[in-house]
Amino acid sequence: MTDTKPFFCVHGHFYQPPREDPFTGEYREEREAAPYTNWNTRVTAESYQPTAEAGNFGRMSFNLGGTLARWMDRHAPAVYSRIVSDVQAYYQQHGVVNGVAQSVHHTILPLARGRDKRCQIRWGIASFAARFGHHPEGLWLPEMAVDYATLEAVADSGVHFVILSDEQVRGDLIHGSGPYKVRLGQERYVTVFVRDRGLSNAFAFNMPAAKQARAWVNSTLHWRKPGSLTLLATDGETFGHHHRHGVEVLTALTTPSAQDVYEIITLGAYLRQHPPAVEVEIVENSAWSCAHNLGRWSTGCSCTAGFGYWKGALRRALDNLAHEIDEIFADAMRARDLAPWAVRDAYIQVILGQISGPQFLVEHHLGHLPTVTQQQLLSLLDAQLYRQRMYTSCAFFFEELERLEPRYAISNAVQALALVRYATGDDLTSSFRRDLSIAVSPSTGRTGSQILMGILASAEMGESPLGGSMRELRPLLGG
Repeated sequence: MTDTKPFFCVHGHFYQPPREDPFTGEYREEREAAPYTNWNTRVTAESYQPTAEAGNFGRMSFNLGGTLARWMDRHAPAVYSRIVSDVQAYYQQHGVVNGVAQSVHHTILPLARGRDKRCQIRWGIASFAARFGHHPEGLWLPEMAVDYATLEAVADSGVHFVILSDEQVRGDLIHGSGPYKVRLGQERYVTVFVRDRGLSNAFAFNMPAAKQARAWVNSTLHWRKPGSLTLLATDGETFGHHHRHGVEVLTALTTPSAQDVYEIITLGAYLRQHPPAVEVEIVENSAWSCAHNLGRWSTGCSCTAGFGYWKGALRRALDNLAHEIDEIFADAMRARDLAPWAVRDAYIQVILGQISGPQFLVEHHLGHLPTVTQQQLLSLLDAQLYRQRMYTSCAFFFEELERLEPRYAISNAVQALALVRYATGDDLTSSFRRDLSIAVSPSTGRTGSQILMGILASAEMGESPLGGSMRELRPLLGG
């Protein structure tokens, strides 16, 4: 790598929200994705598979969300294997991975309590390391949502950098896309790469033809300083799904010829040769898809049409439930002289299938307990998984409480409630129902409490409220 030309990096945020039914573990059929069975299958055919077959995952920077990676591993193994092998080949050639991790459930981290920030980040890092065989250099923050407490958690995790958009940074961006230092405390920093928002948005919404792609980038980078970095970051689905010719464009951008004015690079490789020197500040509680202090996922804002007051009520209901679940879980762990949140962080080994639940308990000196007690502890740990899944960002992203995404969050809450009741006998349904009654659909007038009761009614019939029959009826209703 030489500094005779400016450098160009393309980063793709590859992510799909969780689509497996929390009651059955099966993936839903989505008629809107026809002729495919669901959106994961459709977007894979249109984007992920051709992107992998073109070798682009070996030339670009990217993050692969944990929920998508899990589905791809099971349902598109050839695509998944190609992505993994390209990352490993890049590491063999450059001594650094080109992929970055993502906090695992696409939770808006500044809105999460500290221990949940750390759990989401640590689970995301563990997922990346298990899939690609190396510790990640960087971390993708869902929706690029950031505050200083989130960056503290990132720094504590041993990850070197995050990616933000230029409107989220204050300071002189003298070095283009960076890297820059953000001070967290005395002699403590985290590194930030800054995407070129104008260039990224122009590309995402007005993509050039494949034959003009490199000329388009050349015209932008022609006057930029040799050795400087320009970062284009956009949704990975831009390539092939949103723009049918996008994979061809991405291939052209990441394979410049000697006549082009730029060289292609990835963020980890660039950081090895260009450590950050200039310090900047972040704009706290900012995101790349909301300019209202994260109102899109908290109180409601003009990013979505209509009245979004239900978002604050839904979040309050989930927060109150999470607090009650956490107290029960922490008491059970501390009664056995265990640090509850360290145990929860480590439980990602079971979630990833690296060890079994009983083996996990043996490693934490709980293998001597009666089988029934072990099952109860594992149920409390599973409840923590579903309680984390309640907060996936898409539950709050859109305009309507009646959409599938908020229903998915409430369904995960029901599964967590059931697991807690099975383990301890504590039924937290009543208070959750009361809190949900404040969340009201702006279009139908139905409340979150009514949605909850509909989900419970389906469970009584042995049916999943998200489609299909339940293999196992959890004992929330005494069944």
